[in-house]
Amino acid sequence: MTDATHPLEAPENLEALKKEAALRAVALVQSGQRVGLGTGSTAKYAIEELGRKIAAGELSGVVGVSTSEASEALARAVGISTEPLDPRPLDIAIDGADEIAPNLDLVKGLGGALVREKVTEAQARRLIIIADHTKLVTRLGEKAPLPIEILQFGFLSTVERLREFLPGGRLRMNGARNYVTDNGNFIFDAQLPEGFDARELERRIKGTLGVVDTGLFLGMAERAFVAAPGGVQELVR
Repeated sequence: MTDATHPLEAPENLEALKKEAALRAVALVQSGQRVGLGTGSTAKYAIEELGRKIAAGELSGVVGVSTSEASEALARAVGISTEPLDPRPLDIAIDGADEIAPNLDLVKGLGGALVREKVTEAQARRLIIIADHTKLVTRLGEKAPLPIEILQFGFLSTVERLREFLPGGRLRMNGARNYVTDNGNFIFDAQLPEGFDARELERRIKGTLGVVDTGLFLGMAERAFVAAPGGVQELVR
């Protein structure tokens, strides 16, 4: 006999909490701002709420900058004006995360949009993360692999170079084929070792020939709204 799922941890209630976390994040958006639009199941709620507020006249002059083709399509569907990323800063970006460390360092990229997310969110004055409590970890790599986007050209050689210091991991698959990002690249999902120095590992991975970027988002997030069974927690760096 197994224990029954706690009512607040039931999938439908967790989704409601994730939506509430998204609402808390969107409440920070002001009229006339350029907003980075994240990718994934939780970021979807933020895009939908932003579209609702625009349609209701609660916000005006908001322009979205999407981090993926999926978020671009959703933004247009809910009535958010969008434009490509350019050198101007974004006022705020709202996105999900796959792991959140106590200092708000992140692992992102299980949705496959890590490079576009990082390029976009590096230009944001404020990066707000929304997630559910299962994404909280004591150290990065505790639950999720680290996505590393690599070029298709010579990808087996790139993987071998990575395995010299990250022996655990595998190429991401989509059925019987290699998963392909919006940028036309592959993803190597690496297992992180215990006790690693995140900034040193980031430097080493990005210095590996054939690597485009990693899913380590270090020192970027200002705060996180985390949906938990007891409600939404606000974590600040």
